[in-house]
Amino acid sequence: MSRFREGYDFFAKNVGNNYGMAKGSQYIDSVELEIDSLIRNLNSFQGYDTAIDKLKGDIAEFWHSGTHNIDAVAKGVGARSYVDRSQDFASADISTNWGEVYGSKYYKSAAESAKAQAKTYYERFISQKTIEVFEEFLKDRGYNDTEIQKILLNQHQTVYEGQTKIIPSDQLDDAITWLEQKIAKEKISRPDQVQRYQNVLDSLQDRIKSPEGSESIPLSKDMSENIAGAAKKGNVTAEGIEVNIENIMQYEYILKQSFKAGTTAATISVILRVTPEIFKAVEYLIENGDLDEKQFQRLGFAALQGGTEGFVRGAVSAAITTACKSGLWGSALKTLNPSIIGVATVVMMNTMQNAFCVVKGTMSRQELTDELIKDMFVSSCSLGMGIIGQGVIEIPIIGFMLGSFVGSMVGSFAYKTGYQAFLSFCIDTGFTMFGLVEQDYTLSDEVLQEIGIDIFGYERFNYNSFAVEKFEYDVFHAEKFSHQTIEIAIVRRGLIGIRQVGYVC
Repeated sequence: MSRFREGYDFFAKNVGNNYGMAKGSQYIDSVELEIDSLIRNLNSFQGYDTAIDKLKGDIAEFWHSGTHNIDAVAKGVGARSYVDRSQDFASADISTNWGEVYGSKYYKSAAESAKAQAKTYYERFISQKTIEVFEEFLKDRGYNDTEIQKILLNQHQTVYEGQTKIIPSDQLDDAITWLEQKIAKEKISRPDQVQRYQNVLDSLQDRIKSPEGSESIPLSKDMSENIAGAAKKGNVTAEGIEVNIENIMQYEYILKQSFKAGTTAATISVILRVTPEIFKAVEYLIENGDLDEKQFQRLGFAALQGGTEGFVRGAVSAAITTACKSGLWGSALKTLNPSIIGVATVVMMNTMQNAFCVVKGTMSRQELTDELIKDMFVSSCSLGMGIIGQGVIEIPIIGFMLGSFVGSMVGSFAYKTGYQAFLSFCIDTGFTMFGLVEQDYTLSDEVLQEIGIDIFGYERFNYNSFAVEKFEYDVFHAEKFSHQTIEIAIVRRGLIGIRQVGYVC
């Protein structure tokens, strides 16, 4: 039971580190997953016969949706966009989960891109160069009678009304200038045309913008053509388009994710610390019929300590893991296994805490070394089992935490068993294990007293105490005969301290 308790206490103490490491690793994996999705979508055009001048429009759709989703995951917001690839007339190119839809037009010049966004139903009908009637043109494209009558009453209504318009970033300023000049001119000659150009001007952008602050990366016409050329060959890479984890990640995002991880880790730590105290209080209530005030004090201190320590450990561990895996601390640490980062973080934080205890005098150097070795072994078992648990239980974080809990129990049991065998070997042989075990055969005061040697003690001042007089009645005591015996005390090697072997009786 004591070994189970040690394993539980170790897990409860370091659950913040484990959760922070797992959360930080999952966060970076989710960002890289969105980056891989963008690269895969762009390279899906490999082998297409479509001319680059035409293909760049399709590339722009996936670019804006993909880079927006990457930014949303990096910022930790829930906004997402999707490329619909719909062939329906006047359908949006990009839809979102916040209700806004986008239409993308990538033409040769700013004027042509803006003009394409402002095209009306009647202009689309004229451009077909057919002899069919306008009403039949609309009906063939899925419009009902009510919608057709509405369009006939306002033939200058734009096809893409209600959509946010996206054009190349290097054309945005010129397109705004062209629209403003067009509006000023139409106010004089054709006032009925003003509204459609004004609608385009009000909704013209060079990127996707969500209400939560996530954005896509603006894309110029030349860049879209370069990506289209590489996409036809299947040669698009994250480094080539500069959309890799190193360019995306910022310390602001890391701190935000670390704070979230720390908050959750604090909650888990409080639960693990408080639960045993609650069980003790319930057990005491059942046995005695009332509650102990001191148990409530321990309950409060456990919650305070667990919350504070859990937050710090979770936030620090998540920040270290995220910074390493994102490459912000160098490419060498980027490839480091997250479990190694987790073990190093656990050992570092526990050693800092224990070192402070050594400075205060509440812990010896031998105890510090022993705790260091124990932390390295048990934390390795905990994180190793956590990785196995994540593979068995594929629920994010949950599988890792359950495996980590089991690993803490197994690691604590294995360490205790191995530690006892290790000390038994040193006791029997006198081996110091290269200085790890101190073999001190100076006889202790207890051993000296046992063999009959007087021990010199320092003089102490004993103050007089007040004693109340008591009445004692006579008691008959039978005399007993005790024969003289010879006492033999056998001195042997044994454990007299933390990794200290000496003589004991």
